[in-house]
Order: sequence, then C-alpha cells, then structure tokens
Amino acid sequence: MGELSRTKATILIASLVLMWGLSWPIYKIALFYTPPILFAGMRTLLGGILLALVSLPKYKSIRFKETWKAYFISGFFNAVCFYGLQTVGLRYMPEGLFTVIVYLQPVLIGVLAWLWLGEQLSLLKVVGLVIGFVGVGIISVTSLSGHIAPIGIVLAIATAVGWAIGTVYVKRVGHSVDALWLVSFQCLIGGVVMTAVGLATESWSSITWNAPYLSGLAWGAIFGIPISWVVFFILVRSGEASKVASFTFLVPLLAILLGALFLHESLTIYLLAGLILIVLSIWLVNRTPKHTQSRTT
Repeated sequence: MGELSRTKATILIASLVLMWGLSWPIYKIALFYTPPILFAGMRTLLGGILLALVSLPKYKSIRFKETWKAYFISGFFNAVCFYGLQTVGLRYMPEGLFTVIVYLQPVLIGVLAWLWLGEQLSLLKVVGLVIGFVGVGIISVTSLSGHIAPIGIVLAIATAVGWAIGTVYVKRVGHSVDALWLVSFQCLIGGVVMTAVGLATESWSSITWNAPYLSGLAWGAIFGIPISWVVFFILVRSGEASKVASFTFLVPLLAILLGALFLHESLTIYLLAGLILIVLSIWLVNRTPKHTQSRTT
C-alpha cells in the first residue's frame, strides 16, 4: 500500500478498526451522562489540544501561511460535518439506520477518488463497495425501527458526504501538510465550533462528571479522535483512498460485536451474513486484476 509495507499497513488498519469500533460502545455509555453536542465538541477539542502539545517539537512544519486552507477545509468536513452532523442526526433516527446511511461513505469515496484523484474505478471495485454497504445494512437491520424524521435522513447523508469529501481532500493535499498538525488543527477547529454550539443549545450542568463519562471523554480525546485520525490519514495518504475506506466497513461490525459483549446487546444471523458480505467486499475492492499483476512481474 504505497509507501507502507504490507505488514505496517495491516497493523495500522487493524488498529484503526479497533479504535473506531471500540468508540461506539464507549461513547454510547458516556452519552447517558452528557449532552451529545457538548460531548462531541469537548472530546474533539481536547484531542486537538493534546495532539498539538505532542506536535510542538515539529512546530516549523505548521507553515500556516501556506497550509491554512487545508487545515480549515479538513476541519470543516472531517470534524464539523462528520462529528457535528452525526451527533445531531442521531437525535432524529435510530442508530442502526443512521449507521447504514453514513456508511455510504466508502462508496462515495470510490466515486470521488475516481473523479478527483484519477484512481481506477473498475466494475469489480464498484461491486465490492456496494456489497460492503449492503453488508453494513444487513448487520444493522435489527436497529431499523423507531421514529425516523426526514431531517435525520438528510443529516445522515450530509455526514456521509462530508466524511467522503474530507477523506478525498486529505488524500489530495496530504503530501503538502504534516499529518499530525493537520489532525491537530482539524480537531481544534471542529472542537471549538461544536463546543460553542453545545454551550449555546445545551446545559453544562447536565454533565455528570462520573467515571463512565470521564472514561468516554478520555478515550475520545486520546484514541477515538486524534490518534485514530492520524492513522487514517497516513493510510489514505499512502494508498488508494477507496481501498482504505473499504476496511471501515468492519467498524460497525466490530461495534455490534463489542456491544453484544459488553452491553449485552443481542447477536443475530444477520451479523454472520453481514460479516460474509463485508469480507467479500474488502477482498473485491483490494484485489489486483490478473492483467495488472502480469504487467508488474
């Protein structure tokens, strides 16, 4: 995968899926004790501050005059749109359906990377991305009930589009900015915006400062947002955006497995069916056609 060896890429992908998969049940528990927008804003802002402190020795890599547009565009799409719209949208529809719509993202990335980056979009890759999306839909089918407001669907689609645009944009500008500072500014910008909105629309006194809340805040501020996004950007920058995105289909699968393990949520036959489709999807998207292999040998 690009500049990374297969072993390093595999380790980074596994770490990313694990961090994002763990985030779902951890945040789900924490949200019992905090308003959602404030929680999203605070964990994102704290993550940006911590990563900026770690990155201080590389302060010369900021080059703010040359790269400020990249920081703000990435912050808008990957933090404000992704976390902000997601947090608000979950108020208007069940988590399962919201997840299904948001995971249109890898499919959208495949199309955008083809249009914007010139990545190959073979029929095999398109089929693989669609199969992965269907797999996410199947594993989430047990949550497809409850009240669904049209605004919730709009926000879910906007979340997927924002995440896809942000990912492809980072791939496009990735080699001209430092990955640590890009994520730092992304988190700082998104965190400030979401915390401000949370303070304006929610109550600070509604936060219960107990162990579950503080654990969720700490997880998000360290692993769930800054470290995981650095890993994601490194992967996207070093390989095809659509191939990296295909592995994110594993995140909702892992989240449901962890929910069953720690939150006593039920497992169904849909999970196995979804798993098969997601594995098939990743194989199809990352498969190198035989005629391409013969050219490189």
